[in-house]
This record gives sequence, structure tokens and C-alpha cells, in this order.
Amino acid sequence: MISDSTPIAIVGIGCRFPQAETPQEFWQLLHDGIDGITQIPKDRWDIDSFYEPEPATPGKMNTRCAGLLEQVDGFEPSFFRVSSREAKQMDPQQRLILEVAWEALENAGIAPERLAGSHTGVFVGVSNSDYSVLMPRDISGLDAYSGTGTNPSIIPCRLSYVLNLRGPSLAVDTACSSSLVALHYGCQSLKTGESDLCLVGGVNLILMPEPTIICSQAKMMSADGRCKTFDQAADGYVRGEGCGVVVLKRLADAIRDGDNIRAIIRGSAVNQDGHSNGLTAPNGPSQQAVIRQALANAGVKPAQISYVETHGTGTPLGDPIEVNSLKAVLMEDRQPNQPCWIGSVKTNIGHLESAAGIAGLIKAVLSLQHGEIPPHLHLNQLNPYIKIANTPIQIPTELQPWSVQEAPRLAGVSSFSFGGTNAHVVLEEAPLEIKKSKVKSQNLLERSCHLLTLSAKTEAALQDLVQGYQDHLKANPNLAMADICFTANTGRSHFDYRLAVVVDSREQLVEQLSAWAAHKDTTGLISAQVESKKPPKIAFLFTGQGSQYLNMGRQLYDSQPIFRQTIEQCNEILRPDLEHSLIEVLYPTQVEEQFSSILDQTAYTQPALFAFEYALYQLWKSWGIKPNAVMGHSVGEYVAACVAGVFSLEDGLKLIAHRGKLMQQLPSGGEMVSLLASQEQVKDAIAPLHDKVAIAAINGPLSVVISGASEDIGAICDKLEAEGIKTKRLQVSHAFHSPLMAPMVAEFETVANQITYHQPKIPVISNVTGFQADKTIATASYWVNHVLEPVRFAQSMETLHQLGYEIFLEIGPKPIL
Repeated sequence: MISDSTPIAIVGIGCRFPQAETPQEFWQLLHDGIDGITQIPKDRWDIDSFYEPEPATPGKMNTRCAGLLEQVDGFEPSFFRVSSREAKQMDPQQRLILEVAWEALENAGIAPERLAGSHTGVFVGVSNSDYSVLMPRDISGLDAYSGTGTNPSIIPCRLSYVLNLRGPSLAVDTACSSSLVALHYGCQSLKTGESDLCLVGGVNLILMPEPTIICSQAKMMSADGRCKTFDQAADGYVRGEGCGVVVLKRLADAIRDGDNIRAIIRGSAVNQDGHSNGLTAPNGPSQQAVIRQALANAGVKPAQISYVETHGTGTPLGDPIEVNSLKAVLMEDRQPNQPCWIGSVKTNIGHLESAAGIAGLIKAVLSLQHGEIPPHLHLNQLNPYIKIANTPIQIPTELQPWSVQEAPRLAGVSSFSFGGTNAHVVLEEAPLEIKKSKVKSQNLLERSCHLLTLSAKTEAALQDLVQGYQDHLKANPNLAMADICFTANTGRSHFDYRLAVVVDSREQLVEQLSAWAAHKDTTGLISAQVESKKPPKIAFLFTGQGSQYLNMGRQLYDSQPIFRQTIEQCNEILRPDLEHSLIEVLYPTQVEEQFSSILDQTAYTQPALFAFEYALYQLWKSWGIKPNAVMGHSVGEYVAACVAGVFSLEDGLKLIAHRGKLMQQLPSGGEMVSLLASQEQVKDAIAPLHDKVAIAAINGPLSVVISGASEDIGAICDKLEAEGIKTKRLQVSHAFHSPLMAPMVAEFETVANQITYHQPKIPVISNVTGFQADKTIATASYWVNHVLEPVRFAQSMETLHQLGYEIFLEIGPKPIL
């Protein structure tokens, strides 16, 4: 067990409620005080045949209304890898929980496939099984899917199966309190360490008239189809349907993972009425007990609670009992200037029965997020048995700012069952310091452009997704572009119909998405369908010397945490080996000319390029782009080997720093020249001086670099130019990969023998051979020979091509390969 008092973070929300298909729409409905109740349509049942205003009329119901979803029969089975045949047998509640749980994970910025095999628990409140009753009674129509399709226990298990979740998976049925009880046990699973993440929710669908008729016989139904909670006219509740799912983590884990914390569950409790006035009668003392226990578990004093989302069904007996219970607990030590608001979401969307608790919880979480308390509907004249005059308890009939004397805001949520099982949860708003830390981190600058990627399983679904993002961008003008793009790129699953767009502002993004939706050509946006399920192989090519320049990667250093942290890590490792700080050499704060000359000294060029390219690799890796093979040009091969696991970052930097330092100590007087000639032509030209001049690199069929003493290089170039061969002198400090390097080899070998080597974890294409490196790459002798051997770049590229590589990503300060 971690700790019984461990706070639990709510990091994602998904919902489908009457007239609200998303958390944003739900908040708008609450904020605007909208009544989501409608008349029961004929596609559910013929209300005229069943309606009778006189309560308890046999076979009839005394209400024409309900809180209903617009659609309960729409489902795309292939999205969840379910066959059409099996989908027909599946209770729509199963289908709905799959969809809403997926949306909750996307809302949390968690790609569902990343949870495969994890200790993720699923706890779902469900009581209704209308669909099993509606199925044809002809036994010849029963098949293998009839049992799994309609058994309520399969609702959470189906979700665990589809997402490959390995934590506990159970359906909870305590009638009206099911989903809040499920939440309580989901929190317990996290606190004991049984689960590392939990999906908790409730689902309820109204598919047949019989349960409403039963409730009418018990005189539970409101005649006008409205929950008039706390009003003297309260005469029962109206049934509602919907689904809500929240994603839970331990608070410490959510902070560690950088999650968007919506609210914190401080504590919860569950109890039972036991033997009381009647099986279905509310019990005041039990309600008080469960609230007190939840507060004790949360470590919260009653007077700290400033809002309670009540069970509040709108019954003349239940409402006064609940308010009196709240008074008995929450008035303890409360000052007159410490108001406690109470309300009920049932006045907006009806009583969602097994999903009622999660609906109330989501309302409370959204209220905490927005700092406002929505209006409580249908209150005209207070129930005379509810005595709250001259007390701090208030009922908001209009939208109220949620003001508190001392932060943080704290709320309670109650859910009571007609079978006597009660639940209460204590919520706290997300910590202010976490909100602030998400605004700005490490004083980093905003990046100059952003990449947004969207995908869906069909073209039509992609169109809908694009429209959703346009609406989201317009409705939330203060959201950071970096956050929007990061969540879309990393927190969603990627499907076959894809869109990618590069923009520099929110306005440009809206314009680009609008143009795509209108089928207009637009630059900076690519849209296509994935043709192969197999991802393409990617080779990373690491650049060598000559590509460096002052302030290379400065914008990345100022705006990208991963890049900056890696450069700083390399700087610390290199401190013992470099006189000047690597960061000061790369990004000088003093006279730039001085540091420009230092950067061009090979003692600094080599470790600087290594650190820069390794940081760039880490940045690409953080974006999800990883190589299947690596290759480097000269110095670049050291980074390639490090990335492949041949040696550690510490050993790689030690090796390259000593290599550069030893080469820097060699006398000057060497040159390197690029020739537009074949390898055979060059061999013939340098043959008389083979002990002083060598081929340093073979970059292509007619691109060869020679290296050696300046005097000898000059003579060879004069001869070749006379034959019409073009030459170009390279800006280097020494004649690398030539016999002039021989004097430093022995001392470099001593350093190379101090390094710990490993076999590469991914293929490395060797500069020395031009082919895939064998076991010798994990030896000191390989790296010693690498100093003198030519760079066989052309053969290396041919090897990659033969291995099926067609995508090459150059990792370096500028494109020179």
C-alpha cells in the first residue's frame, strides 16, 4: 500500500450527456442553465400508448419526458476491432463505454495503445440491462456473442480486452450510487498500488418503457418530467441516460508525467443504511456518517467545503433529509461569512441512475476548473421542510463566482442508492503552483513554428476532427499552441487518414484547417492516406567537420527543453577536458570573433559537433522519430556509434575530446581538397606521394577528397587543374584522415583502450568499410584505424540503399551530406 491518504488526480474526462457530447458542451449547458430534458421520441417507444397522468395506473407511466442522448445506436465496430456480427449482439452500453473511455484518454493526452499491458484498472457503474430484454426471444437466434454481448460484467471487461489493460476490471451495481462507488474503489486500487492508472465511469441507457412504468408504480416519477430538487413542488425525478468516464492517477505520478490535472480527489467513503425505515427510504444518519468519513479520509474540515453536488433527486422526502444531513455535518465551526453552495445536476439532465454519481462529479470538476458555480434549475419556492434561512448554506439560482476565503476550493459530491449504499467524494481544485508552472517552464522562448498532426480511420472522420479542432481553437483563444500541438501529436493514436500542417500562429492554423476543409490548395499542409501498415525504415546521417558555425542551434537551445538539457549535460561531462565551457563556445555572451576562432579549432570543433548532434538526436527521439540504422561522416560516426549503444555518452565525449585535442597539437601545414574526379584518377595522381597524401573521403563516383601536406597537395592540384579537373580547398585546420595524423595515433590508442565498448543495438554503417559494421566496431583498434582510414561515404550510402532505406535524416548544423 502506498498511503491511505494518497491524493488522486483526475487527468482526463469524457462524457455523453443529454444535449452535451463533450465536457466542453456539458460545461456550456451547465453554465447557461440549460434544461436538457425532452419528450420521449417514438424511436424509443410510443409514449402516447404508455402515458397516463394518474400515478400508479397499471401498465402506464405518469411522465412523457426523459433526459436522452440524441443517438444510442451509432457505432463503428471496426474502430475497436469488433466484427459487425458481434457488434449487433453488444449492449449499446458496452459500445458507449468504449467510445467515451477512448475520448477520456484523448482528453488526458494519453494515446490508448501506450497503456497496452499496463496495470490500468477499469471500474464501471452499471445497473441497466434493457438490451438483453429487447433481444429476440427466438432461441434459434442465440449465438456465441449473445452472452458476452448483454452481460453487464462484460462492460468493463470489454474495455480492458480492447485496450489490453491488465489491472482489475469490474462492474459495480449499487443502483443510483454505482458510479461514485466505482470511483471510490478505483481510488483504492491506485492507493494500494494495484493499479497505476484507472478508468472509472458509469453508463445508463433507457431503451424500453418497463423500468419507467415500475418507477411510476412506486410514485418516483415527476409528473412534469423535471427534477425540482429542493422546491416545494418536488414530486419525484425524471430518468436520464448518458455515460461519463474519468482518468485517474496518483497525484505524484500525474505531476511527474506533466499531466493536465483537472482536480484532485482528496478522499472518499462508502457505507450502507442497514436496517432502517425501509429498504428504499433515505437514511439521514447514514448520510451524515459517510460524509464525515470522506472528510476524515481527506483530512478536510467540514467548514472548508464551499460547494456540494448533492444527490438531489427532487423527492419531497429525500431532499429535506439530505439537506438536514449536510447541515448537521458542514455547519461545524463554519463562520457566517463561509458560504456553502449546494446544487444538483439532475435539474439539468435528469437522474442518470448508475451514471448519476459520475455526472455529478464531472459537474463539480468543471466548476472547480472554471471557478464558477452553475445555476440550480427549477427552484421557485423552497421546500418548507428545508430550513436553511440565516445559515451559510445557499442554493445558486444564477451563475455564481466561486469565491473562497482561503484557497484551495474544496467540494463534496454525494450519491445515494435506493438500496441504501451511500458514497461521498471530497474534491480539491488543481494546485495553483501546477497551473502556474504550466504557463512557463525554464524561461524557454516560444518556438517559431509548430507542427500539428491529425488522423482518423476514415476521410469523413478526419473532416469531423478538423472541424472539432477549428471549434476548439476558436473557443479557447488562450491555449498555448505548443500544448495543443504536443497533445495532438503525442496524446492521440495515429490512424491511416492523416493531415500534417506547419504554422507559426493560431490564426494561420485556423486558416490552414479551414482551407483544407473547403478543399482548397494550401502550402505547408500535407494530407494523405497511409498505404502501408509497415512504417518506413529511417536512417540517421550524422554530419562531420566543416558544418559547424557560431550559435548553431541557438533557437533550439532557447526553446526546446530536451535539446537544452542535453547540451548542458554534455557541457558538464566535457568540463575536465576543455579549457573553455562548451556552452560559451557555442553560444558566446562576449565578443563573437574570439569564440568563432575557438569553435573552428578542431579541439573544440569535434566535441562541439558531437554534443550538438547528440542533442539533436535526443530532440528527434522525443518527437517519436527514431532511426532504424545510423551512419556518420568521419566525426559524425562517433555520434552514430553512441546512439547505437557502442559506447556511453560519457565515453563517447571522452574519446572525441581527446581525439580533437591530440589532433590540435599536431603541427599545421596540412590541407584537404575536394576533387571532381573518379577514385581511380585520384589514386593515379597521388601515387608518387602516397606516403604524404591520401584519399580522405570518397563521397561519390566523381567526388573525392584528398588530404596531406600543403606543398604536396598544391602540386597535385596544379596537375589535376591542368587536366581540367575542378578542385576546391576545404576550410579545415589539419589534414584529417591522412598520414599527417600518424603521430597522435599511439596516444589516442591509450585513451581508446580505456573505453567500455558494446555491440551496437541497431545497425551502424561503417565509414571504414562502407558496409554494416561487424563486431570490430566495439574495439579500440577500430577507432584507432578510423583516424587514418578514408571515409567511404559513397559505399555506405549504397549499402543503406541495398538494405531498403529510402528515408535519410541528416543530423547536423547544416545540410552538407
